[in-house]
Amino acid sequence: MNILLVDDDTRSRAGVAKFLWEMGHHVTECCDGEEAYAAYTAGAYPMVLSDIKMPRMSGIELLSRIAVLPGKKADVVLFTGHGDMGTAIQALRAGAYDYLLKPINVEELAAITDRIAEHQSLLSENKVLTERFSDEVKAATEETRQELSRLRRTLSQVAGLENIKFFSKQMQNIVQQAQKYHTNRSIPVLIEGETGVGKEIIARIIHYGDMAEEKKEQTPFVDVNCAAITGNLFESELFGYDPGAFTGSLTKGQKGKLDMAQGGTLLLDEVGEIPLELQGKLLRVIQEKEFYRVGGLKKIHTDVRIVCATNANLEERVEQGTFRKDLYFRLKVGHVLIPPLRERREDIIPLTEMFLRQFAGKKADRFRQISDGAADILLTHDWPGNVRELRNTMEWVSFMYDDAELKPIHLVNLQKNSQSALNVPDNVQTVTLEHFSLPADGFSLEEYNDWIIQQAIEACQGNKTVAAMRLGISRRALYSRLKKARGK
Repeated sequence: MNILLVDDDTRSRAGVAKFLWEMGHHVTECCDGEEAYAAYTAGAYPMVLSDIKMPRMSGIELLSRIAVLPGKKADVVLFTGHGDMGTAIQALRAGAYDYLLKPINVEELAAITDRIAEHQSLLSENKVLTERFSDEVKAATEETRQELSRLRRTLSQVAGLENIKFFSKQMQNIVQQAQKYHTNRSIPVLIEGETGVGKEIIARIIHYGDMAEEKKEQTPFVDVNCAAITGNLFESELFGYDPGAFTGSLTKGQKGKLDMAQGGTLLLDEVGEIPLELQGKLLRVIQEKEFYRVGGLKKIHTDVRIVCATNANLEERVEQGTFRKDLYFRLKVGHVLIPPLRERREDIIPLTEMFLRQFAGKKADRFRQISDGAADILLTHDWPGNVRELRNTMEWVSFMYDDAELKPIHLVNLQKNSQSALNVPDNVQTVTLEHFSLPADGFSLEEYNDWIIQQAIEACQGNKTVAAMRLGISRRALYSRLKKARGK
């Protein structure tokens, strides 16, 4: 809250102001009633904390002048070092919210401040409901409609999970780990892995649990891309804001992602991009299960499972001072590390087959198998974009070609990338067949094939992998032909 603190005792005022600042409030200090009255009329203060006996204008006179002003009234708490029953009664009759004695007991001050925060929040809500009841009903109806629409999309996404399969032992173990985290909503989970490895899919498994089970829960799954939100908007996006919180805000306020995820899961993707100054507030939400909206006075309790994902090295960011150490270890209570696709190559061919089936559409005869040459290209590619890159490649292939077998020619773009990654020399020569004529008495096709292969290897500076790609055959087929030629 914005609190107006009035006391002619500088030392006492400084101590109270420091305590209120530590509670999270904004404090304006004044040394007498005249200065305080001028500050009150120029600003907005839901709480006034004033001494009674002061020069120029007493605390009770300040209270009386505030009481006759139009508009929203502040809750005024008076205190004095000369307390007696008559003074207390006079203060309360003048309209004081409460009464304290000097020296001020900080526990009593904290309790009164929290009560005033709740009281002011209730006054604001009552004013909105009274003056704009029809607008609020309309807004609530629209919000409910949007929530139902979002739930339908969520259920559709869950159905999509059932088409995902995990082939390698590594990924099967990760899925089992995610399903175990599903059973305890209080544990935050940090998912680490390169771009495109499937961090969001694992987050959804943590939320929904065993994909084979009947989906009895329809709790929300809300994801936030932290890298896509500017720092000055991130706080209101996550926590929401109350009416009039800042210039340009909606008059009815706005719920944040934490409100939308109540009872469900909030996925903070690219969590390493959260501004440093807001990381402490996220830590408080995780630990205390409560938060304030921007510009809000009411403490909101939350029941949200926090799942975070990142492709950044958070340990390095902790060392660099751009990510809080306490938040990092709090997020890492539950931890999932997804290896890149190049470290689990046994997944590549099964995933390729799965994606080809998904994109084949109604044509059952499309891409029913993968040739050895194509399989070799797929297995030797480093897949810097991981599973997402593999999926996009198969979507492009299914769109561009109509064939029963996946062949090297279909992966021409991938081969170009692979050759670049293999540092193919710039001086690789082109094999040319000039003045070729077919002898009248015939010739050996096998010997001619062996000659072509040898020419291709020499043109590729001895790089057999690149030579195999240029010939459109697998490395295994190339080595087999070379071995056969040496045996002659």
